[in-house]
Amino acid sequence: MDEYCDLEVDVNGEEVFMVHKGVISSYSGRINKIFGKSKGLAGHLKVIFNDFPGGAANFELITRFCYNKGKVNINPFNITDLTCASHFMEMNKLVAQTEKSLDEIRYWTWSELMMVLKKCQIVLPKARSLGIVDKCLDSLIGRVASSCEMSPCPSTSSPDSSMFRLSSDTRSTESLKNNFIRATWWFEDLLTLDTCVIEMLVKLMVSRNFDQGIICRFLFYYQKSRFASATPDEKIKIVETVIEMLDSLDIRSVSYKSLFGMLRVALNVNLSQCSRDKLESMIGSQLDEASLDNLLVPSPVKASYLYDVNLILRFLKSFLGKDACCVPLTRLNKVARVMDLYITEVAPDPYLKPLKFLALIRALPDSARDSCDGVYHAVNLYLEVHSGLSEEEKMKVCCGLNYEKLSSEAFNHLRENANFPSKSAVLAVISQQRKLKGLLEDTNELANLSDSPFNSFETVLQKGRKDEGSEQQIVLYAKKLNLSDENEKLKAHLQGMQWRVVELEKVCRKMQTQMTKMIKSRLSNQSNAKSSVPRLCS
Repeated sequence: MDEYCDLEVDVNGEEVFMVHKGVISSYSGRINKIFGKSKGLAGHLKVIFNDFPGGAANFELITRFCYNKGKVNINPFNITDLTCASHFMEMNKLVAQTEKSLDEIRYWTWSELMMVLKKCQIVLPKARSLGIVDKCLDSLIGRVASSCEMSPCPSTSSPDSSMFRLSSDTRSTESLKNNFIRATWWFEDLLTLDTCVIEMLVKLMVSRNFDQGIICRFLFYYQKSRFASATPDEKIKIVETVIEMLDSLDIRSVSYKSLFGMLRVALNVNLSQCSRDKLESMIGSQLDEASLDNLLVPSPVKASYLYDVNLILRFLKSFLGKDACCVPLTRLNKVARVMDLYITEVAPDPYLKPLKFLALIRALPDSARDSCDGVYHAVNLYLEVHSGLSEEEKMKVCCGLNYEKLSSEAFNHLRENANFPSKSAVLAVISQQRKLKGLLEDTNELANLSDSPFNSFETVLQKGRKDEGSEQQIVLYAKKLNLSDENEKLKAHLQGMQWRVVELEKVCRKMQTQMTKMIKSRLSNQSNAKSSVPRLCS
């Protein structure tokens, strides 16, 4: 028998096989090409394969095929190995048989499909290039879809629910439970698949218009279930794959609560910056769905401050996008309400810098808040805790307030508030802002008056004269302050406000002259009209 074993085959350094060159080459085009031009060679021949798919076990399978005169029992257990090995060895007869078996994949059981996919993971690049993985996943998705009683409407607006649009008057609780089980029964079986196969599965599901709410639920289930037994490197791969897949879905189908759960997991693994950015962008784009508890994320390790303020600022940037004007006002209002709670919560942090606190206040546009009482409360708390701030630093924080949106109660409290800069320009700024607003409102009213214009004009002018001292006080105080280059803007702002008041007074005087002429003209016309009307007989 030894005389017939004239070819030595080293398979991936795992094992060396002694085979008959003539028998193997009669079925293998690859072997035939190697020795086709050296038929006269005698003695011991050797071939080394360093990249044989499936290793020594697969090579043994194809040698049995050759020695059995081209006959082999192809089944789901060995079809992956035989397909990959036959293509590698250029065994056309075996390739034809495996392709025929793959065409009958629709008759395989669920367990057989899962078995083939697990086998494909061992030789994934080759199995994927040969289309075995796609055929199995296609069949898999078809069976999942046919077993689920899907709602006509994709479940996109209620990702935290059971993922079904079911009518409460036609479906009982038991029916809801059954539908949920029918939609998720396959979750557990797919936990054995690697992240690469899961990624292919999800992409194929999306292309087939599979319910994205179900996909989202599965991805979170997969991450949670696989995490416990995974190595540190596997954990990173799992989280990054899940984030990548979630990012490919319609954001409305992704559970916001689960995203924050994913964020807390991501904080403990060394994710790539790309994956971290995608996760933060998904959360930020739906920031109006967040609660205060969601936002209270602990600061990174070794950071002195308590909460991760920089993370929240990045969320806000994602929420506002390139143009904050495009964000609906209702959504802005929701974010403003939760942000007011957040800045109040972080204000007592002794390590929170003034500029960072001010950035939180100014992150949203002024239109997002109908009232600034919440911001005032947070600023007051911040100044109370950070009593050691310089006058200049306090002024920077105070500049974040829109005093025009303070309620009367908050405004009165501010007047007596010792936490704010002593004898500062804050109250002067408030007075000036309110005076300007009042002058504008009164001027608009005068444009529509037809009677007694003089009293209204006198009221406006008296208001302007009354506050003239305040104007001078503002400018003088601004000059006395030891302002840095950064605070020159404040000084210019105060002086600009004084200039606008003076201009408004000029406009008012001009309008007063015009209205005087109009009234005299009207009185003259009325007098002429009365003299022309005949007296009635009594």
